[in-house]
Amino acid sequence: MVKIEHITLPEFPLLLAPMEDVSDPPFRVVCKANGADLLYTEFISSEGLVGDSAKCRRKLDIFDEERPAGVQIFGGDEGRMAQASAIVDLTKPDFLDINFGCPVKGIVSQGAGSGVLKNLDLMTRLTAACVKATSLPVTVKTRLGWDEDSKNIEEVAERLQDVGIKALTIHGRTRCQMYKGEADWSLIAKVKNNPRIHIPIFGNGDIDSPQKAKEYKERFGVDGIMIGRAAIGYPWIFREVRHFLNTGQELPAPTVAERVAVCKQHLDKSLQWRGGQAGIYSMRRHYLTYLKGLPGIKEFRNRLVTLSDPEAIKSVLDEVLRKYEGFEMEKEPIQLIDYHENCPI
Repeated sequence: MVKIEHITLPEFPLLLAPMEDVSDPPFRVVCKANGADLLYTEFISSEGLVGDSAKCRRKLDIFDEERPAGVQIFGGDEGRMAQASAIVDLTKPDFLDINFGCPVKGIVSQGAGSGVLKNLDLMTRLTAACVKATSLPVTVKTRLGWDEDSKNIEEVAERLQDVGIKALTIHGRTRCQMYKGEADWSLIAKVKNNPRIHIPIFGNGDIDSPQKAKEYKERFGVDGIMIGRAAIGYPWIFREVRHFLNTGQELPAPTVAERVAVCKQHLDKSLQWRGGQAGIYSMRRHYLTYLKGLPGIKEFRNRLVTLSDPEAIKSVLDEVLRKYEGFEMEKEPIQLIDYHENCPI
């Protein structure tokens, strides 16, 4: 078992990464149903929370079936981060996570996200302020460092543990790498093997198959792994990884019936959380990925993305199920999306 203070997780837990515009409650519920052990909200601005932004407040929502789940916040001001932590405390998630890893220029220019990696004293103060302001266990997600010349993750881990964090997730790239190149897990392993470190250390970066998950578990010795981009359009990655870790056997690709069922579940949760047309619009980007690999699916997708009635959408999904009944899906390599391909450094 892995413990984050009072939160008990299975051996070698699988975490769903917090991803802006992706990790909303409907998507998280789908991933939880398919084997994710620990979930995070999209990242939330501390400034927005303190300023009572409706959009930020809405991101605090967590469904009971998601738990254990935590709220992730970001910011560069100690007072605002403490106030935001106290607000999060009142909503009673299972933990509070601090984002020191987002590489987007707009966040970094605020002195937040991975921009804090250039000032470890500030990072330590921000973390301590959050720990003091909440009764929740506080965790952190970050990167190896700002650039190749400042990979300071070992010092970061020690300093943040000293001020009270209960777990640390490390993405194996620097900020300047964004999502380019290969994630370097060797430094994550150094943190895990540091005799001073006693909190769980989770690794993140480039996990796109059950085989790689098993290899990295054995090679780097982390306490668990966080999966992000590989889960977009493919929540089954979690159950496939767990099965492979337990048995050494690869599961077949999800059936057409499973894909349609997930589409419907995701749609229902989207309607429940967002309501009406907003829930329908938010689903339109998901149909192609869920139904990818079915020959001639474009015709159905074109209908799905133009319909505005939930029952009509479900009727088309039922058509898909009837048309492709018995069709054997082939296992295709997961393509990792570069979120910030065009983001200026």
